Amino acid sequence: MKVSRGLFLLKQLPNFDEISIPVPWGHISGKWYGPKHVRPIVGMHGWQDNAGTFDTLAPLLPSHLSFLSIDAPGHGLSSWLPPGTSYHSIDLVLITRRLMEEYNWDKISILAHSMSSINGFVFSALFPDKVDLFVGLDVLKPPVRSARGIVDSLTERIESALKLERRLKSGSEPPAYDWDQLVTRLHEGSNKSVSIDACKYLLQRNCKPSTHEPHKYYFSRDNRLKSSLFYTLHQEVPMEMARRIKCPHLFIKALQAPYYERKEYFDEVLAELQKNPLFEYHEVEGTHHVHLNEPEKVAPIINSFINRYRPL
Repeated sequence: MKVSRGLFLLKQLPNFDEISIPVPWGHISGKWYGPKHVRPIVGMHGWQDNAGTFDTLAPLLPSHLSFLSIDAPGHGLSSWLPPGTSYHSIDLVLITRRLMEEYNWDKISILAHSMSSINGFVFSALFPDKVDLFVGLDVLKPPVRSARGIVDSLTERIESALKLERRLKSGSEPPAYDWDQLVTRLHEGSNKSVSIDACKYLLQRNCKPSTHEPHKYYFSRDNRLKSSLFYTLHQEVPMEMARRIKCPHLFIKALQAPYYERKEYFDEVLAELQKNPLFEYHEVEGTHHVHLNEPEKVAPIINSFINRYRPL
């Protein structure tokens, strides 16, 4: 059965331990590769993805270090935020500090994609002495949008939040699909950024069996993520953040992915970051999810960087 072939993947993945980190509203889930006594590189995923985003890259990372890939709140196997609350981009900045306190880390090493790459940028600016290296994938900084776009988006998302909250309160199960339909919806929903073959890595932690329709599944992430509130910053704010980042910082841009803002804003912050002698910028062919679809394109760049700043 096609579903079985997809779900059988778990047995073929490299060894990892499923972990649960307590937080005030529940837990943060994660996949820990390697020994527990070694402070890991912490992997953080993009919006509506999950810890599976690094399933193909994790086996290629330096073997002398551990790797911890976490599910953000409402994603993967992590707890949802309580009813009546909303998701915001900055949630992951606070989660990062919670992680450090839970494990008594003085420093953190961050490998982050998309939404989490934005938050790695923000965290590295807010806490420059707590980050010993930061690898960002494809989204450099909090995107800048027009004032009109920000105001219109806030109106839309507030209305959406109330609608999704009513649906959550009703207890109704989301629409169910067979495996091939799930794959298609994820592939097309990502603007075909996630390849058909790579969808299974994200679906492992993003679907549950339907209680009403045998052999069908529904997306199990918190639907309220669709009404998440994102950073609404003037360009001078990420510019100031860029000035404050002092750690070794690697950024990799996928050339077949958009910039999510006017490129001049990207270029201006990139120029500021390049004043940091520990900053590296690379471009690779591929989509927004190139790290998942074709990890061999980014692994040598990432490994060279990690080995330089966290050697054996």
